[in-house]
Amino acid sequence: MTSDGGALPIMYGVDAAQPAEAALDWAADEAARRGARLHLVHAVLPVTHRVRGVEETAHHKAVHTLGEEALDKAAGRARERHPQLDVTVSVEPGNPAAVLVRKSGHAQSVVLGSRHLGRLAQVLSAASTVVPVSAHAACPVVVVPDGERTVEEPPRVVVGVDDSESADAAVDYACGAAARSGASVHAVWAWQRPRFGFWDEEAAMEACERHLYAATERRSAAWADVTLSREVLPGHPVEVLAGVAEHALALVVGRRGSEGFAGMRLGSVPHGLLHRASCPVVVVPPARPV
Repeated sequence: MTSDGGALPIMYGVDAAQPAEAALDWAADEAARRGARLHLVHAVLPVTHRVRGVEETAHHKAVHTLGEEALDKAAGRARERHPQLDVTVSVEPGNPAAVLVRKSGHAQSVVLGSRHLGRLAQVLSAASTVVPVSAHAACPVVVVPDGERTVEEPPRVVVGVDDSESADAAVDYACGAAARSGASVHAVWAWQRPRFGFWDEEAAMEACERHLYAATERRSAAWADVTLSREVLPGHPVEVLAGVAEHALALVVGRRGSEGFAGMRLGSVPHGLLHRASCPVVVVPPARPV
């Protein structure tokens, strides 16, 4: 194991109501690969009013206890998987998304589980944590779907590349993840034909190939030991990237930026992939100004 990112931990959001074992395992494995601490966080909404004070206090204590039990169980599973792993836990007061976003400034990455709910169900359930955390976190957010899946051999990390300011950060993350996992990187640029006007598709694809090469070449030099391949494909970016990454170790995409509501900040492609992709999706924010 090698230390990566100083003392910053890998942070995992524990949901007492919906345990996500695949996401927990991912977080534990990533902490072990990085030689980092695994910090498990569970958020409990504070009591905001008391109509019947004794009953509400008792209920709040019971919820708090359930959270502690969920943390203990998650910590036990992580330590069983990696006996030498440094695991810490905390129960935090507040909305789960707000807590994780606030603490993300002190983490290498935040890992969350996903049940691939529809958009209405997502808004009305604990899964609503995924979109706001992915949109606002200060560090990369890894969203791991439930269930077992097949990873292709040899393994590869797929990264979506475009002309956004977060593309460099996404390529850097993908190369680092591949280096730690003994995988290759496959960079994909999706070109979607505009609905209006005449376009020379062959010329447009060639232009995308030039942009893709330039965007990856200036980053891959720092990761000389990582095999990197490139591909330009026609089609909607969500469908293209989800299809290419179906059996990948992970799919890495950049976040749009730092302004606007959660959906605008996240961008339509990462937002769509959180619902569509069958592999873990890593949403990387733009690099912070030096």
